[in-house]
Amino acid sequence: MRIDKFLHDQQFGTRTQIHEMIKQHRVILNQDVVDSFKQQVNPTTDEVIVDDQPVGMQMDFVYLMNKPIDVITATTDASQKTVMDLFTQDDFRDDLFPVGRLDKDTTGALLITNNGALAHQLVSPKKHVTKVYEVKVTGQLTDSEIAPLTQGLKLKNGEHVIADSAKIIASDLNETVLEIAIHEGKYHQIKRMIGALGQRVNQLNRISFAGLTVADLKLGEYRQLSKDEVAKLLRS
Repeated sequence: MRIDKFLHDQQFGTRTQIHEMIKQHRVILNQDVVDSFKQQVNPTTDEVIVDDQPVGMQMDFVYLMNKPIDVITATTDASQKTVMDLFTQDDFRDDLFPVGRLDKDTTGALLITNNGALAHQLVSPKKHVTKVYEVKVTGQLTDSEIAPLTQGLKLKNGEHVIADSAKIIASDLNETVLEIAIHEGKYHQIKRMIGALGQRVNQLNRISFAGLTVADLKLGEYRQLSKDEVAKLLRS
């Protein structure tokens, strides 16, 4: 692995910033000053020091993406664009995978990681990880009409589902905008719950996952979570 990619993976900055650090002779590899950003490093055996501080290999990576429409939640696909295709060459890793899934026509907060235990924890209904959606629905709904969302609904297949919260954000004769929070995460849960009210979802956007919001990310953009954010997820 190149030294600049290694330090980029450890969140030492952008490639440009890391190249500048190397020019300033601030990076040491096995007691020798690194003079080329193309220098090869073995993260498991080599000693890397930056500004007199040893660098430990970060094995776990977690990214938050604002998933755009018409992109599928998968690692690979022969014919369709996947969320992994949105990663730059610098950030892409073969071991990354999406946590749970968002439908092709659903946008919003999606976590992508290589930590299988963390992913399992975040999608487990027992952990009560909150997911918040902005939902545009056909027709004009009232508070009393959406009350069953938080009281509990029985779906056509007999499943019982319930929302943690549901409120009307905007409403007119043609459309109602709702904010719905759930933790169960059953198959097409939001769409099926709205269907049980006799309405249909026009647009679905997940604005928050496990307390992480995508308000600062444009559609298709992503960012790597900080170590503090990852630690908070592990405690959730």
